[in-house]
Amino acid sequence: MSVLIIAEAGVNHNGSFELAKKMADVAKAAGADIVKYQTAVPELVISRFAPKAEYQKDTTGEAESQLEMVRKLHFGFEEHRQLKEYCDSIGIMYLSTPFDMDSIDFLAELDMPVWKIPSGEVTNLPYLEKVARLGKPVIMSTGMCEISEIKDALEILEKNGAGEITILHCNTEYPTPLKDANVKAMLDIKANFGTAVGFSDHTLGLEAPLAAVSLGATVIEKHFTLDKTMEGPDHQASMAPEELFALVESIRKTEVALGDGVKK
Repeated sequence: MSVLIIAEAGVNHNGSFELAKKMADVAKAAGADIVKYQTAVPELVISRFAPKAEYQKDTTGEAESQLEMVRKLHFGFEEHRQLKEYCDSIGIMYLSTPFDMDSIDFLAELDMPVWKIPSGEVTNLPYLEKVARLGKPVIMSTGMCEISEIKDALEILEKNGAGEITILHCNTEYPTPLKDANVKAMLDIKANFGTAVGFSDHTLGLEAPLAAVSLGATVIEKHFTLDKTMEGPDHQASMAPEELFALVESIRKTEVALGDGVKK
């Protein structure tokens, strides 16, 4: 089975529905399997007193709070419904990560074939229960997680009926220096839990995700943007369109080069 490539649009549409559609177009043209967004009710997940992360301050300044920034970057539910319809119409799978219980309920209405759990919700056990009870396959990122936390999350997911589970190694520094990518940690996850594994990559360049493919990743996720110079927290740590094209092509070539593993 081919590596599943998730082109992470995230909030790089800057709250523009037209830009979000263009990102779906680019992901489709590049050959990605999935274009992924984020769904949240900002007031349910971010305190009005919460400061921005350091990388967000570097990219967007310190004048506004994290809540004020996020409000500008997220769509309402109806826009997500229309976005899924658009993705369906051009033939690329729509996926969105929920960040609160209301968003889980909404996305369940869209009947997504797979669910993505972000690193920050791995220790949110009621959240995990709610996603698991939908009975769909789950892809879970594990940035900032210890093995013990992954173990607890996996038990909750399995106990509550989740479908096939894939665990992604992840580093939540944006961007992640190559020396901190620690791609082989993916193998530690596989050795501990025996699940399918993959890599959610925040490095610059293609080296880390291609290394992950060579080590047996079944899913690669990577942020992309239409323009790295746009205002917003994640653009500078994301791939430009031409880099997304190069990533997909390189992954497919790597798969061919790996072959079937039989010496003959």
